[in-house]
Amino acid sequence: MFTTATSDKVIEVFDDFIETLDKPTVVVLDNASFHKSKKFKANLPRWSNKGLTLLYLPPYSPELNIIETLWRFMKYVWIDYSAYLSWDNMILYIQKIFDNYGKHYRICFS
Repeated sequence: MFTTATSDKVIEVFDDFIETLDKPTVVVLDNASFHKSKKFKANLPRWSNKGLTLLYLPPYSPELNIIETLWRFMKYVWIDYSAYLSWDNMILYIQKIFDNYGKHYRICFS
């Protein structure tokens, strides 16, 4: 079901992603270890040649990482305490949020 992110898995995702590119594309990454590993960085020239530019957020800057804002809203605003009673409850609640993001769950970044 859920697996841990590794350099190999992230490289595979980026390899699949670059096959879909039809114009130059920029992806902004956080400083997760799998984004900074030697194995991952070894692929940067190859991806760059296919039109993908990767930029890194400054270290320790969660305020710049939009996903951190989403996680904070989920954890402190949207997820009911009952979701924490079991793993199954948590999965259902998270799925409900993702299914209804933009309808019932919104974040204003302005």
